[in-house]
Amino acid sequence: MRSYLIDEIGPSDMERIEEYLRENAIPSSIENLFWIQIPEELLTKQQIEHKECAPYMCAIELGRGWVKLELFVRSSKSLRCSCAGYCTERQRNFVIDYANRMISQLGIRT
Repeated sequence: MRSYLIDEIGPSDMERIEEYLRENAIPSSIENLFWIQIPEELLTKQQIEHKECAPYMCAIELGRGWVKLELFVRSSKSLRCSCAGYCTERQRNFVIDYANRMISQLGIRT
């Protein structure tokens, strides 16, 4: 899986990141897993055509001292559809910018 990893994060900063994600992302039913929605203007032609599979999300996973953002766009409705796939360049930039903005807003030094 392609992903963007930020590691070597202290425990107090991890608590702040988790709080940030609880307020600004979509919590998952799985502990330490969150979702960010890909804006409609960044969707591929196929994703736009597959309205029944929308919204589209990327996963953010928290671990002991790290945050991992998957660079894979998933349908929130269908596990096995051809509209899911690795991020386009624009989608990838959105995900990485989201992570960098979060770290910056929280004043975390990595």
